Amino acid sequence: MKIKMATLKNDPGNEVKLKIYALFKQSTQGPCNTPKPGMLDFVNKVKWDAWKSLGSISQEEARQQYCDLIGSLVEAEGGSPAQVGAQPTGSGTAYETLLVTTEDAITTIKLNRPTKKNAITTEMYNDIIAALEQAGKDDSVLTVLTGAGDFYCSGNDLTNFTKIPEGGVEEMARKGGDLLRKYVKAYIDFPKPLVAVVNGPAVGVSVTVLGLFDLVYATERATFHTPFSQLGQSAEGCSSYTFPKLMGAAKASEMLLFNKKLTAVQACELGLVTEVFPDSSFQSEVWTRLRAYAKLPPNSLALSKQLIRAVEKERLYAVNDAEVECLIERWMSDECFNAVMSFFQAKAKL
Repeated sequence: MKIKMATLKNDPGNEVKLKIYALFKQSTQGPCNTPKPGMLDFVNKVKWDAWKSLGSISQEEARQQYCDLIGSLVEAEGGSPAQVGAQPTGSGTAYETLLVTTEDAITTIKLNRPTKKNAITTEMYNDIIAALEQAGKDDSVLTVLTGAGDFYCSGNDLTNFTKIPEGGVEEMARKGGDLLRKYVKAYIDFPKPLVAVVNGPAVGVSVTVLGLFDLVYATERATFHTPFSQLGQSAEGCSSYTFPKLMGAAKASEMLLFNKKLTAVQACELGLVTEVFPDSSFQSEVWTRLRAYAKLPPNSLALSKQLIRAVEKERLYAVNDAEVECLIERWMSDECFNAVMSFFQAKAKL
């Protein structure tokens, strides 16, 4: 038994997991206040010892240490935050987390973190905003957003929540809200036809902004998931308005409140997706169609889009503002923080 307990303590992987466990308990419950497990309950005794060893450090300090530890582990696991591949043919601008090219009158913005399922970091939000601004002004007729690898996008990189600035959680929430407001506004204001080529599963903010696209083409293996309440958060991307408008209030509630994941076919039936294609022919069919669209008169397309969007633009601005303010409150809440930490706890499989 002593050998087994020593193994639990001395194994580097278990030491890290015990540290995660201890900091999680300290940040959510305070200093260890439970009876010491019996000697025969060696697993729980080792956990108790790890928690007890933190002494009287405050919940705020434990929270910061927990965030720092998780952030360092994720960074070590993923290596470089972006993998920049070779530029496809056609002109383009280099970004740290994106591949942006223009060819055949189509500007393509490709999310380029395939090893992280194209999860969106803070830096990536800024890159996408800049790429959309550039695409809106270039000579292309339409713009496409897609993902590198097997995923379209796994949503917000949750390590964004581990980077707490000197101003604390409140400053982090305010800065995050300002960035999200600007990000969603870039879609609302985009002047040309905007097409999502959903090449795989989509999660979170990558799903919610789809209601602001003009066309959404998906492979049959794509899925659409908005697990906000599961993470103690709330809707964004104007989805609290666009989803009920597209699919009806009840179906929208299933997604935004109760975390229902849709298949590509279900998303198409509900109006979130324009058309679904077989995975084997997805790229060839979609791009053949898009190249044909790009030959249409560009001014006619842009003006027609503006007429459609102008009817509800002010409402979209108001919805974006309301969603962001709600999220700022959520990000500062213990409920949200505990939900995000529970997510990391589950990943650690402690």
